[in-house]
Amino acid sequence: MRATARVTTKGQVTIPAQVRRALGIQVGDELLFEVQPDRTALIQPVRRRRLPELAGVLQPTRPFPGVTAVREKVGRRLGESMSRGDSVVGRRQRHRSPRHR
Repeated sequence: MRATARVTTKGQVTIPAQVRRALGIQVGDELLFEVQPDRTALIQPVRRRRLPELAGVLQPTRPFPGVTAVREKVGRRLGESMSRGDSVVGRRQRHRSPRHR
């Protein structure tokens, strides 16, 4: 397939519909431009993986202990942190340096 397009004064190009269909390009997709030494260019859509596609990609290193156990451990660690005087802001924890304690 061959198609042509014109570059506007703003450097924009409208990708012909038949090219968009052939490559599966949709609104908001990103394109990768690879310029070759002979001044030709390869253009391909950048495929982003959707979250459901990533399910199961990483193998667990140990079994999930369960929500209750995780909540208890988080509570225990939070209590230890507060007893040390660490300041907790939102969900991030900042440790005070020894000179500021």
